[in-house]
Amino acid sequence: GLPTTANYIVVSSLMAPVIVSVGASNGLIVPLIAVHLFVFYFGILADDTPPVGLAAYAAAAISGGDPIKTGVQGFMYDIRTGVLPFMFIFNTELLLIGITGPIHLFVVVSSALVAMLLFAAATQGFFITHSKKWETVALLLITFTLFRPGFFMDMIYDPLVKVEASKIYEVAEEQPANGLLRVHVMGETLEGDLVDKVVMLPVGAPGPGKDRIEMAAGLELRDEGGKMFVDNIVFGSAADKQKIDFDWEVVDVQRKADTPNKRWFYIPAILLLIFVWKVQTVRRDKDKITPVEAASHV
Repeated sequence: GLPTTANYIVVSSLMAPVIVSVGASNGLIVPLIAVHLFVFYFGILADDTPPVGLAAYAAAAISGGDPIKTGVQGFMYDIRTGVLPFMFIFNTELLLIGITGPIHLFVVVSSALVAMLLFAAATQGFFITHSKKWETVALLLITFTLFRPGFFMDMIYDPLVKVEASKIYEVAEEQPANGLLRVHVMGETLEGDLVDKVVMLPVGAPGPGKDRIEMAAGLELRDEGGKMFVDNIVFGSAADKQKIDFDWEVVDVQRKADTPNKRWFYIPAILLLIFVWKVQTVRRDKDKITPVEAASHV
């Protein structure tokens, strides 16, 4: 129920840090821009859905309808809108993060567009004609696959390879220029709380791994019998902003594994879509119902 600017200030200050912390503690590193867009999206959406639903009250005042029923109906129409933020949390390519070229951009945009149209068809129960339950489930499965093909690939192949902490300098040296190093750290805060999380540290320009970590990330480590511990943190550095503390242990370093392209799963999704389309086309022609007539019965 807040104005747009105030809405963003409230949700970004109260909700964004929580999502970042919870994600990091579970090994999910989400770009900060994605988190802010996520919480802002739902902050704005609150005006259209219960229990806030100010837009529903405004619409009901104009139409003379019941505001609660109007809000519930609006929520049904907004389900696909509510799902979208989760998609760009788990697939940041939808925010154009990590796009490598025009072909990559075209694939991401076109697949997202088709997925949104199919999700709308699934939630409305109509594609070529009225959808049966299994067809609705199939459309939802296709939508999910187009939005996040990496989900199924991650079930087959581990997306990350864990490297022992003693080799952190070697892994850092292998990173590309201005790349990010994924580090699993664990330790105790000054308040006595145990922290176990994954952080992304910049490594800057190519060079020796130790220099890259110390210069770009502001993190100095010490080796104690093969275990790596935080020895010093430069104030205001990337490591300091990640709230890493002294004497924390570097549990391991994680790097991307060599896995097949996740978009191979587009093929079965497209084949399933063609099958649903053919089945519904045959049924529509058999019943001799035009799309306009069929839509009038939705």
